[in-house]
Amino acid sequence: MSTNISHSSIHVSAEVQSALAQRQGVVALESTIITHGMPYPQNLDTAKGVEQTVRDGGAVPATIAVLDGQVVVGLSEQQLATLAQTQQAMKLSRADLAMAVSTKAMGSTTVAATMIIAHLAGIDVFATGGIGGVHKGAEQSFDVSADLQELSRTPVNVICAGAKAILDIPKTLEVLETLGVPVLAYGQNNLPAFWSRDSGLAAPLRADSVAQIVAFMRARTALQISGGVLVCNPVPVAHEIPLHEMQSLISLAIEESEQHGITGKAVTPWLLGRIVELSEGRSLITNQALITHNASLAAQLAMALNQ
Repeated sequence: MSTNISHSSIHVSAEVQSALAQRQGVVALESTIITHGMPYPQNLDTAKGVEQTVRDGGAVPATIAVLDGQVVVGLSEQQLATLAQTQQAMKLSRADLAMAVSTKAMGSTTVAATMIIAHLAGIDVFATGGIGGVHKGAEQSFDVSADLQELSRTPVNVICAGAKAILDIPKTLEVLETLGVPVLAYGQNNLPAFWSRDSGLAAPLRADSVAQIVAFMRARTALQISGGVLVCNPVPVAHEIPLHEMQSLISLAIEESEQHGITGKAVTPWLLGRIVELSEGRSLITNQALITHNASLAAQLAMALNQ
């Protein structure tokens, strides 16, 4: 891998630069989960824990965010702490990433924005919790996450626990198929659904080992197929909340969000926060577990791709 970054508004930490130069595995990590996904201090504890999991796997973590207009690839411990406590960070995707840079704002990166920056830095593996997708009621609202288009255009391999269960997962899967994004379930036939191991939907593809994923990615490269790969890693059994238990909480949270007039980018963080309350904190524990689990697999993949 080689770094493509030359713009002065982008800073790659010395540790990440060294790892890339030496072909050591590097795992990109998003920052929206820090600012919009969890409350403080759980968000900071989770961010630190995820980074440590990547290190334990032999790779180098690269948490990405925009701080005072500068894109930072590989946040320091102090930068993580600052971001975790801010109440004013923009939630950045492809459309508004440049605005945060040009106005010298602070912002956290969604899946789409993290993929863009990771690719610029030469990082090809990214671990997150769950991707965005088609929201329930999208046939009226047309609310579809930019994450899906980004997966079809940016060659970064994303490890997640599936699409967030608050979404319309069947429609999300259909859009991914239309866009030509390969969706691999790791170690099972069915697609996981974030807090739950089984969405009830068959995954288009299955991989049972890191070696299989690497072989698949290298075959895509040889065939000159562009875009990213989505690897859906089910949450550990010990931390799973079965889908039938989550569905009533999700339905209630969505109904309340509509009553409160929550729209656009505010929908996902509002729903996730409300579900934490409705589940009496159980969903937050599961969220932390699945992100860490994904980081572990991502570290293995990053190391294998660089061998």
